[in-house]
Amino acid sequence: MEISLKLLEIAGMIALLLWGLHMVQTGIQRAYGPELRRFLSSALGNRFKAFFAGIGVTAILQSSTATGLMATAFTAEGLISLVTALAIMLGANVGTTLIVQVLSFDITQIAPVFILIGVLMFRRGGVTRTRDLGRVVIGLGMMLLSLHLVHGAVAPYADAPGLRTVLTAITAAPVLNVLLAAALTWLAHSSVAIVLLIMSFASAGIIPLEAAFALVLGANLGTAINPWLEGGNNSDPASKRLPLGNLLNRMAGCVLALAALEPATNHIARIIPDPAQAVAAFHLVFNLFLAVLMLPTLPLLARLLCRWLPTRNDGSDPAKPVYLDDDAKASPPIAMAVAAREALRMADTLQQMLAGVEDALENGDRKRAAQTRRMDDILDHLNTAIKEYLTSLDVRTFDDRDRRRMREILTFATNLEQAGDVIERDLVNLTSKRIKRGLTFSPEGQRELLDMLERLESNLRSATAVFMNEDPRMARKLAREKEAFRDLEERTINAHFQRLQAGRQDSTETSTLHLDIVRDLKRINAHLVAAAAYPVLKDQGELLTSRLKLPKHG
Repeated sequence: MEISLKLLEIAGMIALLLWGLHMVQTGIQRAYGPELRRFLSSALGNRFKAFFAGIGVTAILQSSTATGLMATAFTAEGLISLVTALAIMLGANVGTTLIVQVLSFDITQIAPVFILIGVLMFRRGGVTRTRDLGRVVIGLGMMLLSLHLVHGAVAPYADAPGLRTVLTAITAAPVLNVLLAAALTWLAHSSVAIVLLIMSFASAGIIPLEAAFALVLGANLGTAINPWLEGGNNSDPASKRLPLGNLLNRMAGCVLALAALEPATNHIARIIPDPAQAVAAFHLVFNLFLAVLMLPTLPLLARLLCRWLPTRNDGSDPAKPVYLDDDAKASPPIAMAVAAREALRMADTLQQMLAGVEDALENGDRKRAAQTRRMDDILDHLNTAIKEYLTSLDVRTFDDRDRRRMREILTFATNLEQAGDVIERDLVNLTSKRIKRGLTFSPEGQRELLDMLERLESNLRSATAVFMNEDPRMARKLAREKEAFRDLEERTINAHFQRLQAGRQDSTETSTLHLDIVRDLKRINAHLVAAAAYPVLKDQGELLTSRLKLPKHG
């Protein structure tokens, strides 16, 4: 009975460790996820830059799985090569070792301080990012606390005869250690948590150092199993290339490391006498060694993966261009027409995103908000494809009309993509925040926001029509919507403050949300006007260079 209670106690401590790590990962992703994604997509000039980008992003996210999902998405959409994505994963594997390095030192005394600071940030932070960072600090404190508790729980049993007998049988077979740790990591979905536990057991004297190193190899192998089993699109074998490549790299590294396990253990033990720090050092050295070994071979591995897992053509992916025909490049007018048709798909996607925000705002559908956020990727990829298509044309064959139309298409696509960014980064976060906290707007405030959204959808339809027919009358009407929206924003804010002064339903928190949503709707409307109306009016000479009143000269 006592043993069962002790095992249950240790299981609870491990659960606390996993939950603390989960809080760190989700807090960082909520606070900086879009920025890290954009950084990763822009820092991929070659496989070596990609390797260091993978280290940086994963060191912040503390999740090689999250980095792998980004890299898989970029690869599937053709934004980066498979070689670059494999290099990112080698960097991600190194990045996950960095928090283990920090936690290998005895800093458990500051765990309560971390939790206290994190709770204060979470409770007092009026800004969403501050609350998310508070979640991160709480998670770090929970991880430190759980490691301290695990060490205290297992240390008294280090010399238990029964435990010694079992451990002797297990540690006598390094391959068994690798398989055991791989299975535990697959179940826990976290190599960091398993390595930290191995570190605690080694520090308490429960397992010898050589067995701990073999278990670390298993943790590195196990973390590559989940993406292979669960990731990718089952209908397209090509989506499995990156997870399989990462798994093969890990397997090759484990085989080589097992062959040199005994001399590596003796060497590291002489340099680093502390068992916990020795385990952390081996974890880092293994992944660095794997990166140095595999980086030169990535082009060959990528070719093999492409041969084993060929691409299955599927025209149903909304992020893939449909109308950008290479044969049309020979005729600039036709090329402009197909590029404009592709840009209309962006308008359709933006329309769906606005409808998703409206639905989430009206019905409190959190799942709908998440779907809307993901649709921004479609805009990003279509915008990139249109730009690459148009800039690949031979401008020497263009006349003035072709050049003007190309500028109009690029302006239209860029502004729609930027409007989508406002929805993804701001509007969806605001609506999700309202749903999560159970906040409600007053009936009048809710109606005002929905009316603005409906007007915005109408303006998007007008912008699409102006983009297609270049009618100056429609362009002038759309341009006037910018002032109309400004007036509507001012009336909405004034009505909102009047309700606050009258002590109506709106709280201070919903007031901030309400005003932020109004501000973002106005920003989206400005992008729609700039996307379609301004290019036409500028060509007609009807666009002023400034809204400032000219000074009077005496």
